[in-house]
Amino acid sequence: MVFRSDLSDLGTIDSPNRVRHLLLGAGQALPGGAEGRFLVRDTWNTDIVSELEPRAEDIVVYKHRFSGFFETELDEVLKKLGIKYLIVTGCTTSVCVESTVRDAMFRDYSCLLLADCMGEPIGNDLGRSNHEASLLTMQVLFGWVSSSQEFVAALASTLTAAAVEQIASK
Repeated sequence: MVFRSDLSDLGTIDSPNRVRHLLLGAGQALPGGAEGRFLVRDTWNTDIVSELEPRAEDIVVYKHRFSGFFETELDEVLKKLGIKYLIVTGCTTSVCVESTVRDAMFRDYSCLLLADCMGEPIGNDLGRSNHEASLLTMQVLFGWVSSSQEFVAALASTLTAAAVEQIASK
């Protein structure tokens, strides 16, 4: 979640999003004299990590609210590509991930959440975490939940079955 350098997409002067994120330091200089501004697009602290760096053909969608669908081109891009199924990962399971999955379901996408590819700082030291509660809610009402290992195994199995079927049909 990043904002434009002029913070014009942070919300109106009294919006909860603007107030909350300004309190968290959005737009402020980074601590320790590091170059950039906190949560401001195209500064070093909002770069995509090198392990996930987009390729030239990849589409990057910037979001400025918790949901990846709110005031972004995500829905338009997915519909244009004929996408119906989403594999969901991300940060803060009970906030950004959950907001995006709810919005996806409202737009008729089917979501699979990879539980071990998301995290939850809120209440992570408690006996029951928001991460687990959100996953339960998502699984019961909004999509499916799996681990990345189970997903990769199922995908490999499907690809193997398709290859066998293709060979058998020749």
